[in-house]
Amino acid sequence: MMSVNKDNEQEMFPIVDEQGNIIGAATRGECHNGSRLLHPVVHLHVFNPQGQLYLQRRPAWKDIQPGKWDTAVGGHMDLGENVEQALRREAKEELGITDFIPQEVTHYVFDSKRERELVFTYKTVYDGEIRPSEELDGGRYWSIEEIKASLGQGVFTPNFEQEVVKSILP
Repeated sequence: MMSVNKDNEQEMFPIVDEQGNIIGAATRGECHNGSRLLHPVVHLHVFNPQGQLYLQRRPAWKDIQPGKWDTAVGGHMDLGENVEQALRREAKEELGITDFIPQEVTHYVFDSKRERELVFTYKTVYDGEIRPSEELDGGRYWSIEEIKASLGQGVFTPNFEQEVVKSILP
């Protein structure tokens, strides 16, 4: 796999309504340029059997939230994919994980000045090897206490903080 150092602005995303019905399509560039076209994404929170949460570090070249710690797996759904297909593709691409059982947690609309995402959130307990791809700037397991102590400090993406407080942390 060749090293990626920039997001593909021409990548096509489905445009959806708040129920997840596809109503159109647009490029990554169009979705992230302030148009606020609602597009679907998947998140997978990966816990180890000890209850620690794996987080990825976003590389400096990402167009949104570079250098911040974020959900273990997060990615856009491609045109023609369903949620589970996107979840499994992203988990394999980002962490090399193929054998996991996703549990649905929630779905919600994430709103920022720059974009709107319909986020489908899942979690899993995984006891295998994690191999972060070149898409990421590495990653590691965090204790829940460590995460709680770092909230609001600019360490995490706003999306992760909002999601983890509402639906992941005990």
